Amino acid sequence: MPTHIVIIGIVIIALVGLYFSIHRLIDLHTHTHDPEAPAQTEGLLIRRALFYDALANIMALGHIQRLRDLTIRNALLQSGEIVLDVGCGTGGVTIPAKLRIGKNGRASGIDPSPEMIATARQKAGRAGLDIDFRVGAIESLPFPDGTFDAVTSSLMMHHLPEHVQVKGLAEIKRVLKPGGRLLIADMMRMSTSFRKRFLILIAPHLVLHQYLRGVKFGIEDLPKLLQESGFVEIKQLEDSFLAIGFVRALKPAA
Repeated sequence: MPTHIVIIGIVIIALVGLYFSIHRLIDLHTHTHDPEAPAQTEGLLIRRALFYDALANIMALGHIQRLRDLTIRNALLQSGEIVLDVGCGTGGVTIPAKLRIGKNGRASGIDPSPEMIATARQKAGRAGLDIDFRVGAIESLPFPDGTFDAVTSSLMMHHLPEHVQVKGLAEIKRVLKPGGRLLIADMMRMSTSFRKRFLILIAPHLVLHQYLRGVKFGIEDLPKLLQESGFVEIKQLEDSFLAIGFVRALKPAA
């Protein structure tokens, strides 16, 4: 058997063991007595906030900040804007978004997990940032119509059934101002192309994550859903990070 096949096999086996070990450790430390109830959602509820950032960095091969920087850059955030991060987790994108829009801008983040929101609030407090973090679900965003200049969503859509994605996109469109932007970062499908085969070699943990979670969604599915939801100027961007891609779209200006 070729040596590189053996090495890849060993790496995948090690990653499987690491995947389950970390998730088991996180489950043992999950907060189960948070006074704030989780939001009602048909999507996946992730309540493991304690080691969430460390696990995300492992998934990003130690470069999670690069992924977050790409997300902020591709969202085209400007000083003074009002921004919502949907499925914000512990605030990994929301906090740099607030830094980008500055003191005159307003940032909000929602997540169905009270543990995630509690951690995000603590991180924002330590950084001296005023961010409106709320427990909430994408199916029913707790904001008035036409509130935000931009909405971001990072590595969340693949956790939602398609009918919830449709509901969520309708809610995002509702809370965006006319002409407002949506930027979604999520996993690309693994195809047989050379580029995707190369990604499988350097990021097998992301393929493993998709397989173990039973993920059938790829970011390539989003343009059709966005078009059906009434968004315009829909574009899958050339920028990518490992097996993660970006789609940007606009709410019609009128």
